[in-house]
Amino acid sequence: MRGRTVLRGAAVRAAVLLLLAGFCPAPAAAAASGSRGLSAVIRYTEYGIPHIVARDYAGLGFGSGWAQARDNVCALAEAFLTVRGERSRWFGPDPAPDPQGSFATSNLASDLYYRGVRDAGTVEHLRATPAPAGPSLAVTELGRGWAAGYNAWLRRNPVTDPACAGAGWVGPVSAVDVSALDYSLAVLLGEGRAIDGITAAEPPAPVTTPAVHGDEPARVPAPGVPATGKASHGPPVARSAHPGSNAVAFHGSTTANGHGLLLGNPHFPWHGTHRFWQSQQTIPGELNVMGASLLGTPTVAIGHNADTAWSHTVATGVPMNLYELTLDPADPTTYLVDGRPERMTRRTVTVPVKDGTPVTRDQWWTRYGPVLTALDTTGPLPWTSTTAYALTDPNAANLRGSDTALALARAHGTDEVLSALNRTQGLPWANTVAADAAGHTLFTQSQVLPRITDDLARRCSTPLGTATYPATGLAVLDGSRSHCAPGTDPQALQPGIFGPDAMPTLQDTSYVENSNDSAWLTNADHPLTGYERVFGTIGTPLSLRTRGALQDVSALADRGDLSVRDLQHHQFADRSTAGDLASTGLAASCPAPAQDPREAVDAGGGTADGIAGACRVLARWDRTMNTDSRGALLFDRFWRRLTADTPPQDLWKVPFSPADPLRTPHTLNAASRAVPRALEGAVAELRAAGIPLDAPWGDTQFVVRAGNRIPVPGGSAELGVWNVIDALWDPAGGGYRDVESGTSYLQAVGWNGSGCPEAQTLLAYAQSSDPTSPHHADQTALFSTGQWVTSRFCEKDILHSPDLQVVTVSERPFPGYDPQQTLEQGSGVGLRKG
Repeated sequence: MRGRTVLRGAAVRAAVLLLLAGFCPAPAAAAASGSRGLSAVIRYTEYGIPHIVARDYAGLGFGSGWAQARDNVCALAEAFLTVRGERSRWFGPDPAPDPQGSFATSNLASDLYYRGVRDAGTVEHLRATPAPAGPSLAVTELGRGWAAGYNAWLRRNPVTDPACAGAGWVGPVSAVDVSALDYSLAVLLGEGRAIDGITAAEPPAPVTTPAVHGDEPARVPAPGVPATGKASHGPPVARSAHPGSNAVAFHGSTTANGHGLLLGNPHFPWHGTHRFWQSQQTIPGELNVMGASLLGTPTVAIGHNADTAWSHTVATGVPMNLYELTLDPADPTTYLVDGRPERMTRRTVTVPVKDGTPVTRDQWWTRYGPVLTALDTTGPLPWTSTTAYALTDPNAANLRGSDTALALARAHGTDEVLSALNRTQGLPWANTVAADAAGHTLFTQSQVLPRITDDLARRCSTPLGTATYPATGLAVLDGSRSHCAPGTDPQALQPGIFGPDAMPTLQDTSYVENSNDSAWLTNADHPLTGYERVFGTIGTPLSLRTRGALQDVSALADRGDLSVRDLQHHQFADRSTAGDLASTGLAASCPAPAQDPREAVDAGGGTADGIAGACRVLARWDRTMNTDSRGALLFDRFWRRLTADTPPQDLWKVPFSPADPLRTPHTLNAASRAVPRALEGAVAELRAAGIPLDAPWGDTQFVVRAGNRIPVPGGSAELGVWNVIDALWDPAGGGYRDVESGTSYLQAVGWNGSGCPEAQTLLAYAQSSDPTSPHHADQTALFSTGQWVTSRFCEKDILHSPDLQVVTVSERPFPGYDPQQTLEQGSGVGLRKG
């Protein structure tokens, strides 16, 4: 039996090597493929992870498009429907698009925006822009190949996912569609936040007589800015998307072997079009990278190669600004710049609607960008007879994201990572954290941001802008003065953005860490300062997640002798910083323990004796959000109630101090009546739902796959948990019954001198959104128990996979093609003839 296994393995390896030798005879070049058209070899290992090999970029894109369609065809088809502006045609105008992937509140608003982009030829224009301001030939070829691979899979395979099986809206796509998905990601936190406001903007009637004092509507606070004008925490993002993330890199001086370490933990939706998908992409002699791509994109966004690993976190930089326009009351579609009138450009957009008459609306554009009347859900920006607002989003001219991803995939060391970011300037809203085999670390907030300097904001802010810019980083500038334009940075690839020298950057400290706070405390011992407010704050309170993360990673760095195993343990420690900080104050608010044992009822049985029973449960809670943690749910519900009803300044006895940012604020204000009130409310809520106060966390936070409950560890960012999970609260359904977003693609990467990276990965929601796929929940089960997948990056590791399956895919069938033929009957290796 052992000899047969060895022979089988040898036969498989020999056949695969032969296949690759014939299939990829030369180093990559972006050249036309042979008579078979585009083609690739896909080798599947455990958990359905594909290792895609091709001779050129178009072939690599072909294999990626094929493999992504195999796993996620319905999610992809819906994404393409969105960027074509065809949701209303198939689903009707009223339902909202994917709430985890769009800020639009209706299909109609989404369609009006994206159909307008399509009608204007925006994506086509950006595709035609010469590199480096536009996409490179390699990226263009990747996109062309991706579309061809997706289409080839559709032609040859039935759709089994019940979400779209037999649906008329599933069909072929073009390379422009692939680029349009890239574009939608670029503008996600800019124009994407204003879709409702852009598509609803209508000019008022002209005024034929001078306005009477008091006729103008009062100015209102801008989106995300409280009436007090006090700073809100973090970037202005909306309720519908939950991008976040953690990442930490450790310097070789802190590790056991002198090599670097990186832990990446992006927080992204578990459903819909913004899921990650894992693969390895190889062009012999040209490219070899492994990691995760967002669905529909042809490049690896977060990953590692042989000697470098990187991850991204959503940055605090505000990738847009507003201009307040001075209008001609006799024609409110005309605005004044330096006293001269300029007419707005009217774009008339028509959207087909299911079972209804097509809807036609006008959109209005200026030299600054589109006119809008709202920015996501935070408040109106009224268009009056004398004033309107226009949005400037520099990422609406940025189709370089895939070039940045490809450049990172080719980088050998953190210096080359930084060089790649400076050269391509394609990241719209993310930081980068990286480590390499030589032991170096890097953090940089290399974002495409409007070139809003603090000086420009001082000179050109409107009264509204004087409140919004300090509070949120959102500038509102005077559009009537041309010198209020952001100007040009000689290092920038496009007008109106910052060049590389302005980016907050930190290299080769003991660690670099980011959990979606500003760049300020990337390393607590080496604060970053001196950057413009549009990048983020300096000296302001940190989130509980950042505080806990910095405390933990700095302690690890001080301890030293670190390994990949330490990264894995940190990921699933699931410590609640809020629980640690609040425990003493919470205990002080609890009544004294009952003296009569007969008064101590079983809080876990649902017959809780009010606050006293809850206090006993919380006193025993281990202050983690592990699946076996008892008391985690009670604290979670208590904390949500308390923080919803209590201003931050009233929550703690000791206020925030910039001199002690990791430890302040602290000490729960137990004297506040809000504390027992929140605890009473949490107890009543759980009792009404029939959930024991000490129910294990995994019994109350779970997903259902194939009819089975899978417990889910982690908790909300508000609890200060690194392993973020945002779940749907449904007490009647047993608690948090489904995960909306949170931990997605995990990678813990190090090096040991062997030539192969030492990497552990995990895709929390698994590779496929198709419930009929064997890879719909297999990694979710691993995530539930804190297990990982050993990365098979090197050739020897791929070929030794017990689940190895080798498939060749080609644009056109060829003589001898037999998708059923296997190398050896029963071997589990499906080798299609090449």
